[in-house]
Amino acid sequence: MSSGEGCPVVDSSVWRQPAAPRRPEQPDVLAQAEEFLDLFEKEHDLAGTLQSRRRWIRAEIEATGTYVHTTAELVFGARVAWRNSARCIGRLYWKSLRVRDFRAVRGSAAVAERCVDHLRAATNDGRVRPTISVFAADAPDRPGPRIWNEQLIRYAGYRTEDGGVLGDPRYLDFTETVQALGWRPPAERGAFDVLPLVIDSPEEGTRWFELPRSVVHEVELHHPELPWFAELGLRWHTVPAIANMTMVIGGVAYSAAPFNGWYMGTEIGARNLADHDRYAMLPEVARRMGLDTSAEQTLWKDRALVELNRAVLHSFDRAGATITDHHTESERFLTHVRREEKAGRGCPADWSWIVPPLSGSLTPVFHRYYDTEELWPNFVLDDDAARRGTRGGRVLAPLPAERPEDGLLSMFGLPLVVP
Repeated sequence: MSSGEGCPVVDSSVWRQPAAPRRPEQPDVLAQAEEFLDLFEKEHDLAGTLQSRRRWIRAEIEATGTYVHTTAELVFGARVAWRNSARCIGRLYWKSLRVRDFRAVRGSAAVAERCVDHLRAATNDGRVRPTISVFAADAPDRPGPRIWNEQLIRYAGYRTEDGGVLGDPRYLDFTETVQALGWRPPAERGAFDVLPLVIDSPEEGTRWFELPRSVVHEVELHHPELPWFAELGLRWHTVPAIANMTMVIGGVAYSAAPFNGWYMGTEIGARNLADHDRYAMLPEVARRMGLDTSAEQTLWKDRALVELNRAVLHSFDRAGATITDHHTESERFLTHVRREEKAGRGCPADWSWIVPPLSGSLTPVFHRYYDTEELWPNFVLDDDAARRGTRGGRVLAPLPAERPEDGLLSMFGLPLVVP
C-alpha cells in the first residue's frame, strides 16, 4: 500500500517458542478444504456459488491426496492466516498484505532468488511493505522447499577465545553449521555479519546462498541526546521477514512462505539488543550513562532500556525507515479487535505476546483478556523448523560449496503479485 502502513510482525526469535500454534491433527484434507471454502464463500458473499469448485477439489483430493488453490484462494488464505496469528500485534492491516505467488518455482537457487527479490520489494527504500512470498506446497509424494533461517536476515554469532561471543549468541550453532556447509565469514568478523540463506529443496537438496548487500537495508543506531551512543556501533535491519513458519490453508501446508511486516521498536530495543542471551547491551549502556548498577532497586536496567529503545525509534525515523512504537501499535491492535468483533469474527490473541516487553501496563492491551481459540488458516512452527532456525539441520544432498560470486543472484522472471 502506498502509505507504507503494515504489520510489525512479531520477531520469531523473541518471546516463547512453545507459544506457536501447531499444525492441526485433522487428517481429512477434504474436511479442511470444505471448511476453508465455507469461509471463502462467506467473506466474499458468494452465497453457495462454489459448488463446481467443491466438486473439482473433491476429485483432485481423491486422485492426488491434495489440491491446488486458485490465486484468489491463495491470496485470501494468506491474508486470513495473518489475521488469525495470535502472536502478532499488528494485524490491523491484514487486508494490505501483498501476496507473491511462486508456487511454480523449483530448486533451491530459484527459491533463494525470489527471497532476495522479496527483500528488495518489501524494503521499498525504507518504507516497508507487508509482503509474503509463497512457494510450492507440500504434497503426499513430494515435500515443498524449506528455508532453515528464522528470518531472511539474521546475524552470525562467533565463539571467541576468551569464552565470549561476537555477534548474536542465538545463532552460534547455526553459524557453525553453515560454516561446515562451506560458508566463510568475512575476513574481519563483526557483530553484525549477515548469515547466508540455507534452503532445502527436493531438486537440489541443501544449499546456501549469500545475501547481496544491496538488499540488506540496515539502520545505524544513534541517540537523540547521548552523542557517545553512536560509538557502540549498533545497527539493525529494517525488514523482519519470518522464514521458517509453515502457512496452512484449508489442509494444504506451505512450508516455505516468508512474510514480513515492519518492526515495533521494542522487538529490537527491548529484546534483540537487550536480552541477556542476545546482544545484552544494557550493562554497557548503563555504564556509559553513569548509572548506579550496584543494586537492582536503582532500576538501572529500566533506565538503560528506555534509552536503548529511544535510540532505535529515533534512528529509524531519522533514516526514513518504517517502524512503530509500542503505545501506538497497542491502540491500533484494539482497533483491529473492535473491527473483528463488529464483523462477527473472533480475534485470537496470546496475551504474553501481545503485551509489549517495555511498559506493558502503560498500554491498553495489558488490561484485558483475549480469545485463545486457534483459527485457520494460520502460520505454524513445527519442532524441526524451530531447531533448524537456530541450530541448522541435516544436509539432505550435499553439494560443492558455493563460490562467493554465486551469492550475487541474478534476477529473472516476474512474480504474480496481487495488490
